[in-house]
Amino acid sequence: MTIMKSEVQSRLTEETVQPVILADIEQAATRIADRVARTPLVRSSTLSEYTGQSVHLKLETCQPVGAFKLRGAMNAILLLDDAARERGLVTASTGNHGRAVAYAARELGVPAIICMSSLVPANKIEAIRLLGAEIRIVGLSQDDAQEEVERLTKSRGLTPIPPFDHADVVAGQGTIGLEIVKSLPDLATVLVPLSGGGLAGGIAVAVKALRPQARVIGISMKRGAAMHAAIAAGKPVAIREEETLADSLGGGIGLQNHVTFALCRNLLDDVILLSEDEIAEGIRHAARNESVTVEGAGAVGIAAILADKAQLSGPTAVIVSGGNIDPKMHQKIVEGTTL
Repeated sequence: MTIMKSEVQSRLTEETVQPVILADIEQAATRIADRVARTPLVRSSTLSEYTGQSVHLKLETCQPVGAFKLRGAMNAILLLDDAARERGLVTASTGNHGRAVAYAARELGVPAIICMSSLVPANKIEAIRLLGAEIRIVGLSQDDAQEEVERLTKSRGLTPIPPFDHADVVAGQGTIGLEIVKSLPDLATVLVPLSGGGLAGGIAVAVKALRPQARVIGISMKRGAAMHAAIAAGKPVAIREEETLADSLGGGIGLQNHVTFALCRNLLDDVILLSEDEIAEGIRHAARNESVTVEGAGAVGIAAILADKAQLSGPTAVIVSGGNIDPKMHQKIVEGTTL
């Protein structure tokens, strides 16, 4: 999928209201500044040499929960009134968002229930358990987990914190874009993991507002890439969730998507899909050449470069979105003994 810049501008003018704007992201940055990490943007000598461009890794692995999700969850929860917090929080997650909500809830003294499917890796479930949140394992997909969220919201009056399709969550994720442009003012390209679109949409809003000529490219896996399928169809569509090394990118975007589909459709310049072998190579490269432990979803930007699927021209930021991979699986992948 390639979108011409003129087409992006045309689509933007067609939107009567953009659900998240730069001001929302700037306010989120101020709100969460003392509660999340401002993560490093590190130049990769190996990827820069490979591409002939200046390639930088935005290491969201350095967040207290090991992934970018804390930004959006913290922003959304801080914006709740006391009554909403006191009722307790609930969310569906493929792992990292649930960990972020559990962490923020513990920090703010709020009870939380995290609903996940049986596809979520055991290490991510245990990390959430250690933060004190209640865990519900439901069904075989994030959609199944979301049904449990909706049931608990209705039956117990809990306050839902959506994993991506929420303006406050998107604004929180968009703070990454602010940090990148400030550190790399001549930014030409951003490679960002693409799932439900909270991360990609938020970053795209910030980057396109501050550096309109920069390209924002979403990267996903071939197995169950829901946002890619939705953009291709011109509307949110149901898609079967599959096992993948990029487990954090799994799940649908919601057939009644209110925020992220429009942002990704309008603002992403391209979407790249990767095989499992390509994702594994991204994980291996990060460990062997960058000294960074990265989960499959966090490795897709690196993987797209190594697979020669990302055409770069100028300074590039690669979002390394998370490092919460099972240690035994990581070892096997790095050693090349398994996918």
